[in-house]
Amino acid sequence: MRFLSRSLLGLFLMAVTLGLLTFAAASVWTAVQAKLNEVPFARPAQERVLAVNVLTVTPGTATPSFETFGEVVSRRTLDLRAPSGGPVLRLAENFVEGAAIPAGTLLLEIDPADAQAALDVARTDLEEARASLRDAERTLTLAQDDLAGTQSQVELRQRALTRQQDLAERGVGSAAAVETAELAVAAAEQSVLSKRQALATAESRIDTARTTLARREIALAEAERRLADTRLTADFDGVLSDVAVLAGGLVSANERVARLIDPTELEVAFRLSTAQYARLLDDSGRLRQVPVRITLDADGIDISTEATITRESASVGEGQTGRQLFAPLDSAAGFRPGDFVTVTVVEPPLERVAVLPATAVDAAGNLLVLGEGDRLEAGQVEILRRQGDDVIVRARALAGREVVAERSPLLGIGIRVAPIRDGAAEAPPEPEMLTLDAERRARLIAFVEANTRMPAEVRQRMLSQLQEEQVPAEMVTRLESRMGS
Repeated sequence: MRFLSRSLLGLFLMAVTLGLLTFAAASVWTAVQAKLNEVPFARPAQERVLAVNVLTVTPGTATPSFETFGEVVSRRTLDLRAPSGGPVLRLAENFVEGAAIPAGTLLLEIDPADAQAALDVARTDLEEARASLRDAERTLTLAQDDLAGTQSQVELRQRALTRQQDLAERGVGSAAAVETAELAVAAAEQSVLSKRQALATAESRIDTARTTLARREIALAEAERRLADTRLTADFDGVLSDVAVLAGGLVSANERVARLIDPTELEVAFRLSTAQYARLLDDSGRLRQVPVRITLDADGIDISTEATITRESASVGEGQTGRQLFAPLDSAAGFRPGDFVTVTVVEPPLERVAVLPATAVDAAGNLLVLGEGDRLEAGQVEILRRQGDDVIVRARALAGREVVAERSPLLGIGIRVAPIRDGAAEAPPEPEMLTLDAERRARLIAFVEANTRMPAEVRQRMLSQLQEEQVPAEMVTRLESRMGS
C-alpha cells in the first residue's frame, strides 16, 4: 500500500509540473505574437545640425617664409703652414687654442741658422760680382782709349803716305819711301783691328759680369726670402684653432701648424630644394638678395641675427640635391664657425592671396563653403604655400565668402550647419609670475652674470627682469633647470 501511494503521489506531481510548463509556454507564445502584430510607433525625423567654426576669405598680401637648416662658416680662414722645415725655435705666448691674435703678430720662428748662412754667402757672391763688373768696366775704358790711340796713329801714317805720294809726283821723293809709308799705314790698320777685337772682348766681359751680378742679386733675394720664411706672422686679426705644434718641435716644410679664423666675417651656408630655390629667382632668372633670419638654440636661449642671401654654389655637388646658398651675418655676436643653426627664409610677397588654416583645405585644394540657408557647398582653391598651421591660397572666386575652418568626416556638401563666427582673436593668457626671496634672486642673478656665452643684450634684459618684484615663472624654471637645481 505504501508503494502504491508513493507512486500515485509522484504521478500527480509530474502532471502538475507538465501543466505549469504548458501554461508558461502558451503565455510566452501569446506575448510574442502580440508584439509582432502591434503597429510600431514612428517618431518624426529631424535634420541634424552641426556647429562649425567659419571664417571669411579676405584676399590681400601675404609674405611666405619657410625654415631650413644650415652651418655657420667663416668667410676668411687661413691655414697656418710652416714655410720651411726645421726645429721650432720660438712660439708666441698666446699660440694656443682659441687665442685672439692681432694682425702682424709673430706666431712662430724656425731656427734660422742655415738660412742666415746662405744669406751671408749670397751677399759675398754679390760683392764679388760687383767687383768683377767694375774690373770689366775699367778694362773696357782702357780698350776704348787704346783703340782711340791706334786710330790716331793710322791717321798720322795716312797723312805721311799722302805727303810721300805728293813728293813722288813732284819728283822729289822716292818710290821706296812711298812703299815704306804704305806698309806703315797697313800695319797701323792691322793694329786697329786688334784693338777692336780687344774692345769687343772687354764689352763681352761686361755683359758677362752684369749677367753674373743679376744672378747674384736673385740669389740674394732668394736667401732673404728663405730667411723671412723662418718667421710666421698673422695676416689678419683672428682666433687660433687646431693648434698642432709645440716649442722645440720639429716641423717639415708646408706642414699645417694651426688655423687662423676671423670670427667677425661669418656667413651661413644652407641648402634648399630646387622648388624652394626657384621661388627666389627674379624674372631674369637671377637669385634675389632676400633677407633671412639665423637662429641658434643655445641651451634654451635663442641667439638670432639677420642676414641677406648674396650668392649660390657653382655646382650641385656629388651626391647632393637642390642648391646651396650663402648669406653673410649682419652680427656675428654669439656665433662660431661650425654652429648648426635654423635659417628662416622670407620669400617675396604674394599679392591677392588669402591665408587659411591648414585644417580648412585638403591636399587637393577642396574646402567647404557656407552657402544659402547655412548649408555647405563645395569650393576649390589653389594652394600656393604651406607654412606651419596655415596655407596661402589663391581663391578669387571665394573672396568675401565664409568657409569652414576645420573639416571633419561628419561634414559634407548639403549638410546644414550652425556657423560660429569669432571676430576677435582670443587674447593670449597672462604669463605666470613669481615673487622670489632674496637668496633665490641673488643665485639667479649670479648665474646669469657668469654666463659669458649669452649675448650682452639678452643678459641685460634678463637681469632687468630679475630685478623686478615679480619674475616670469617660465624664465625662472628655465634658468634653474640649467643650474641643475
